Amino acid sequence: LIGRKIGMMQWFEDNGDAVGVTVLKVGPCVVTALREPERDGYAAVQLGFLEPVKVKHLTRPQIGHLKKAGAPYVRKLAEFRSLGEVRPGQQLTVGDVFTVGELVDVTGWSKGKGFQGPVKRHGFGGGPASHGSKVHRKPGSIGAAAYPARVFKGMRMAGRTGNRRVKVRNLRIVFIDPEEHVMGVAGGVPGAPRSYVYVTKAKATLRGFLEEHQAVSERG
Repeated sequence: LIGRKIGMMQWFEDNGDAVGVTVLKVGPCVVTALREPERDGYAAVQLGFLEPVKVKHLTRPQIGHLKKAGAPYVRKLAEFRSLGEVRPGQQLTVGDVFTVGELVDVTGWSKGKGFQGPVKRHGFGGGPASHGSKVHRKPGSIGAAAYPARVFKGMRMAGRTGNRRVKVRNLRIVFIDPEEHVMGVAGGVPGAPRSYVYVTKAKATLRGFLEEHQAVSERG
């Protein structure tokens, strides 16, 4: 589902342990289109995040697309590979898709920090801080001498930092409030408050790997 990051809070487990929890407003979402392999070349479901939006903020193609699907006006659209049997115009809520204790993957855009030097961007140690040093935060050598007489691609240097698509895997759901469309996951989530996030069921889990390995072993 599509959602927004609200912020972080402290959550106490039943055994008294304090856990840092990220609060997300997830859904409700409406199905706006279905992608079919015969027509589109892949199977997916397009969802729209239901939140207040003015018509003047939508383009005419967007308005026509939503009317064709029988969906209300939405600003944010995203596609997900699989959601089971759904139909255009159907609404999905956080309580319908997720359960407490389940593991999820959360994708968002990290905070942009602008142009930064190599010490902040890559964690370089820097040079000596005293005794006449003039290389406090310089990157050091970036290449060889006469040969090959160029800087290799991928060299860690200064540049724009953050504002990248980041996925955090296997976050545990600690609580769900279906009435407020709010859920909390243990751990941090990329992005600033009120930034969009995409929440999907976790795929790369140890439990799933062990179950698949056991099934293969039983088949011989």
